[in-house]
Amino acid sequence: MTTTTLPTAPEAAPNATPSGPGKDAAAIRLSAAGLIRSEWIKLRSVRSTVWSYALLVVFSLGLAAIMSASLDLQGADVSMVPAANQATFVAQSSTFGVFFGQLIVAVLGVLTISGEYSTGMIRSTLAAVPNRLPALWAKAAVLFVTTFLVGLVSTVGSYLVSSAVLSGKGLHAGLFDPAVLFPVLGGALYLGLIAVFALGIGTIVRSGAGGIAVVLGIVLLVPIVLQMIPAAWATSLLPYLVSNAGINMFGLMSFSQVPIEWWVDLLVVLGWLAAGLVGAAVLLKRRDA
Repeated sequence: MTTTTLPTAPEAAPNATPSGPGKDAAAIRLSAAGLIRSEWIKLRSVRSTVWSYALLVVFSLGLAAIMSASLDLQGADVSMVPAANQATFVAQSSTFGVFFGQLIVAVLGVLTISGEYSTGMIRSTLAAVPNRLPALWAKAAVLFVTTFLVGLVSTVGSYLVSSAVLSGKGLHAGLFDPAVLFPVLGGALYLGLIAVFALGIGTIVRSGAGGIAVVLGIVLLVPIVLQMIPAAWATSLLPYLVSNAGINMFGLMSFSQVPIEWWVDLLVVLGWLAAGLVGAAVLLKRRDA
């Protein structure tokens, strides 16, 4: 009796890459550079990004001009004003736009992720990155760097406007004066951090309107409510709110009766950011797209 041996398929090489329409999608992985490039393309191709950053710069320059022009020295002898106080006037005018700019970038941070959920693009993103978390980290990195750079343009531009207006009133301070440079850099840093915090909230809520409501409530409404409560515990909480700590961070206003170092304020802001991103990461892994 004879037996017939069926031909077997040739064994694939150990390092061969699957090819053809039936190749396993799991074998496709985006590199870190590819993820960054992808998130950058998505961020800059959305109309809301352009409008948000444009409004940030315009509002910052406009508010710097208004605050500088409205400064009334009431006939005081400017030559008698110490150089440190002159630098404080210039720094306050240069960073005044950050108070309103934080609201703009907070909205942008939410829209950066909620837009993907509303259009369904998030499914494509997570299909390309099955592990999910690298996509979130890449989105956060691109948003932070872009917002920081645009924020730096707005604060430096505000300094140029403020310096030009205030010099006509006899007030002078160089950009590289530490009393000016640190607030200018700190304002831009805070804008980048608050945008990433809003990204985390937007990922948790997954809704544009809902995410914006939550973020603006935390940034804007909660500090106002606590200031209206005549209780010691409410006053004690004020320095540890993300917006108050962020403003304290560049040293032009204090919400605490006890002086707090700038690095403590930075840690408070980073704590809020970490809480938002950790919550976003946990829910992104557990929930369906």
